[in-house]
Amino acid sequence: MALQDDIAAHVASAASAEDGASRALDAILASTGTTSGTIHLLDASGAALRLLAAKEIPPPVLDKIGLIPVGKGMAGVAVEKKQPVTTCNLQQDDAGGVIRQGARATGVQGALALPLLDGDRAVGALGVATREPRDFSRPEIDRLLEIGRVLARAFSLRSS
Repeated sequence: MALQDDIAAHVASAASAEDGASRALDAILASTGTTSGTIHLLDASGAALRLLAAKEIPPPVLDKIGLIPVGKGMAGVAVEKKQPVTTCNLQQDDAGGVIRQGARATGVQGALALPLLDGDRAVGALGVATREPRDFSRPEIDRLLEIGRVLARAFSLRSS
């Protein structure tokens, strides 16, 4: 549980939501053996995800993922369906049409996007990825879903 406690503390003690998300993302990447990632939260309309933090994402990709419509791309689909979306090799797979062409510019291969769930309500998305092909195991996905719940609660408490 130490990682979840650290994540909650990072978000709660940060000067801004963006700083808390960035610190939490660093801890998540270090503990999961992943090399890059993003944290998005739903905007006020609930129709789009706003980027809060990103690590090891090329600038041209950052321009495209600053605001993601719910239902588009891996993060948007994860939020819409309230389920993880994963691919072993983003460079070759399209995950049934979910992966957008611009995502390949990240250079990552193994990728996982999952909803940040507050109860049964999706409030954002967490994405993690590796430079090499990787199938995320069910225990890894379940652990990251729990981390996502911790993030969702922490951001909810920040905004109250």
